[in-house]
Amino acid sequence: MHNPLLERSLSLYSKGEFIAGEGEEIVVYDPSTTQAITTLKAASTPQVEQAIEAANAAFPAWRELGGHQRAEYLRQIAQGLEQRREYLIDVQMRNNGKPRFEADIDVSDAIATFNYYAEQAEQLEAKQNKPVDLPDPSYQGQTRLEPVGAVGMIVPWNFPLVTSAWKIAPALAAGCTIVLKTSEYTPLAELVYADIAQAIGLPSGVLNILTGAATTGIAITQSKKLAKLSFTGSNLIGSRVMQTAAQRCQPVSLELGGKSAIVVFKDAPIEPAVEQIIAGIFFNCGQMCSATSRLLVERSCAETLMPALVERTRNIKLGSPFTEGVEMGPLSNLPQYQKVTGLLKQAQQDGLECLAGGEVAANQTGWFVPPTIYDHIDRNHPFWREEIFGPVLVVTYFDTEAEAIELANDSDYGLVATVISADLEQAQRVANQIWAGHIWINSPQVIFPQTAWGGFKGSGIGRELGPWGLSAYLGVKHISVYDTQG
Repeated sequence: MHNPLLERSLSLYSKGEFIAGEGEEIVVYDPSTTQAITTLKAASTPQVEQAIEAANAAFPAWRELGGHQRAEYLRQIAQGLEQRREYLIDVQMRNNGKPRFEADIDVSDAIATFNYYAEQAEQLEAKQNKPVDLPDPSYQGQTRLEPVGAVGMIVPWNFPLVTSAWKIAPALAAGCTIVLKTSEYTPLAELVYADIAQAIGLPSGVLNILTGAATTGIAITQSKKLAKLSFTGSNLIGSRVMQTAAQRCQPVSLELGGKSAIVVFKDAPIEPAVEQIIAGIFFNCGQMCSATSRLLVERSCAETLMPALVERTRNIKLGSPFTEGVEMGPLSNLPQYQKVTGLLKQAQQDGLECLAGGEVAANQTGWFVPPTIYDHIDRNHPFWREEIFGPVLVVTYFDTEAEAIELANDSDYGLVATVISADLEQAQRVANQIWAGHIWINSPQVIFPQTAWGGFKGSGIGRELGPWGLSAYLGVKHISVYDTQG
């Protein structure tokens, strides 16, 4: 299939037009073959400033347009994604290395997000000038929910189409304008939003999308003309974004890392438990901030669960997304491949007990890492404490419910968790005591636009999705009116 989304001569969308980047060259790769797909030019610092000026200029009219009209644009974006579904799936397979079923899920997720926030935009109108009871009858109180202004956004490479939808849709619904920087590794999916914006006549400057790497990101985070920054990515870069914003007390939303637990109790059905463990760590080749990379097993069921898990892991079909039956593709970029393979070598040096995987195939083409399991991991080992962002699962065991909760909470992060148990009362009790932002009970990581996304501790600041995602781009205005006739 010839895919026009893979061929771009103009890599920036600013003030309603596609323009050529004037910054550094960015080579976009196919991680299955390590071959270049295309070369794009990043946005220069002056081009970032121009996009920010366009977003600020467009803000007053977009704010005043009203929720109902903004909702129509959001629905048109959803329709535009659906119309390009096959092309977008192909982009994700080629540029991210996602198997087809994963790429299809991503497109559906993005579509659902825009449709959901279209509804939220419409409902926003009914919440304006809401009365507030005050103790003094001489006063009348009311609140309005106002968009914060032009927002800078930086998105990662692991779910490029999805994480951008989670930011763009609520921001547009709220009445904000946007300057978004794509990942330098996976810019092609985000640029489709620019295609759609131009096709539907989204007002000039409302959505600006910039291809870029570190220089472009720094220019966005250092701008004094943006009302807020929204960042998804590593804790290392997130802390830098926060430090930069702190210099001018600029609001930030940060969706950062995780080292999440999946807790399996002795009464859990083995086959479903194995599939949920597999999905929680090996989906998207483990490149998920929500990866449940710490497996906590009740000791009395280990003899049954672990052999089934190891066998299923060893039988996962690893390969190119275009190979029939492939369940897991490559890591998405060379730096991540080098990081993860380096950690596998470190595991050998440390003498970790490897039950599956642990070594890359000799003379392979592509950035493939096998699904890997390390058993009886020490709680002080970096593999227990630090995010790997690859297909690496570590296992430990518990004897009591209290111990399971303590182990699950033994992390600097608090993004998600999964609890698997036939005893729903127990599962709910445990879920209530795990310190994480989203917890699944007896379920894979299904995410609906209506649910909240974000975490505690080192996993970030704020929430995305649901009404909370909309609130991230709104400020509360209170109006007090004194009754001069009273």
